[in-house]
Amino acid sequence: MATEAQIAKSKKKPKFSSRIVRRCWRCGRNRGYIRDFQLCRICFRELANRGEIPGLRKSSW
Repeated sequence: MATEAQIAKSKKKPKFSSRIVRRCWRCGRNRGYIRDFQLCRICFRELANRGEIPGLRKSSW
């Protein structure tokens, strides 16, 4: 979990565009971020397994 200060800092507009820090909207994690869903890999997997992300289905073969 990211601290509130880290989350607030990442929401501010950076001086340079390359300094943007994208964070998961659920937990605030910045590593393993999936842009299409705005989630980290851990939260993405949890929501996908529960079927809470529309259009996604767990594959099995």
